[in-house]
Amino acid sequence: MAGKLPAEEDLAVKSAVQEIVLEHRWRYGYRRVTAELRQRGIIVNRKRVARITLEDNLLALRQEQSLSEQGPLRAVGIYLNLASRMRLSGPNQLWIGDITYVRLAREFVYLAVILDAFSRKVIGWSLGRTLQTKLALRALKKAIASQQPPAGVVHHSDQGVQYGSRHYMQALREHGLLPSMSRPGNPYDNATCESFLKTLKREEIRASTYRDFEHLSQCLELFIEHYYNRTRLHSALNYRSPEGFEKEAQTLGVEGGVQGPLMRFFGM
Repeated sequence: MAGKLPAEEDLAVKSAVQEIVLEHRWRYGYRRVTAELRQRGIIVNRKRVARITLEDNLLALRQEQSLSEQGPLRAVGIYLNLASRMRLSGPNQLWIGDITYVRLAREFVYLAVILDAFSRKVIGWSLGRTLQTKLALRALKKAIASQQPPAGVVHHSDQGVQYGSRHYMQALREHGLLPSMSRPGNPYDNATCESFLKTLKREEIRASTYRDFEHLSQCLELFIEHYYNRTRLHSALNYRSPEGFEKEAQTLGVEGGVQGPLMRFFGM
């Protein structure tokens, strides 16, 4: 890190910490993050890494150790994994949320998305410069506004502290959404969302050059709202677009009677 100005060096360290935490799906505490930073040639002490993870909401809910002079951080709650027990029959039964990062020329920025697991449609998304809870909350509010979900929709996520925060849980309760979380080391129930993020990075982000944050936001809107949701054929949907798949399912549902999701328990 020699030769960098203090502000540039601080941004580089914060960006590297955030990248490591997201790459490892919230499983790393500040000690492992510090170790990986050093393997990358970035020499910082643990207290600084701990402070960054605290300020930027980079913790997993299960972590309870003290990370700073502010005292111990305790998990607000771990919720049952309902997604793994569901068999879907239509939209607005299971939503899946996730967060990723996008590297711009001079900064990292972050994208929170919510997909409907039935159709793979992106129903809410938000782009921001920090990983604070408000990033995920904006995506949730967009999904709620666009879908007007009935009570009982399951909202699934990993154990990132954004999704378990008091404000996020309050928003879920206010709209009758049921929280569901993956267990550590078992990210398979987020596979639908992760598949979309890989598609986004392969077909849009890595194939483009963005002038700045605003340009990226405009391009993401075009890709998500106008191309991915409406036009792009999805192999898992029998080569239909998410919106086309939903329309077909709605037609079949009207003809055959609308059904809710089926739940499996105790290995049934």
